[in-house]
Amino acid sequence: MNRKTLNAQRRTPNIKFRSWRVAEIPNGEYDSKRKPPYDLEDRLLEFAANIVELTESLPNTRAGNHIAGQLLRCGPSSLSNHGEVEAAESRRDFLHKLRICLKELRETKRWLRLVGRVKKLGSPANLVTCLNEVEELIPIFVASIRTAEKNAK
Repeated sequence: MNRKTLNAQRRTPNIKFRSWRVAEIPNGEYDSKRKPPYDLEDRLLEFAANIVELTESLPNTRAGNHIAGQLLRCGPSSLSNHGEVEAAESRRDFLHKLRICLKELRETKRWLRLVGRVKKLGSPANLVTCLNEVEELIPIFVASIRTAEKNAK
């Protein structure tokens, strides 16, 4: 059975998991019969897509290209690193990968704040959406790290 670990939680043998199927439909959205009310992976996917759209709307200048490149490296990486969290080989590895996600989100926040501050970059698409989402994602990862550290003791 294909099991999915949600919200950066590790599987434990004493918990029964519900199985639910997810199918991708043509427009890139996902549909499921029994989808959990909150899925961090979907949120990170949407955040990564918004970062890509934001970088595409930055001007084609030296500064715009540099900032776009930095944002493209750190912004979507939390999505791929979250996948690594789910595949962690030990509790120590799990915590390390969670911390990497948090580090990348904090770096993304700083670049987004710079985009908002530099007037010559204009008003890129999704800036406010991305800033709001990164402000919500950071505390989620901080809480996950604290919980994992507490459970490790």
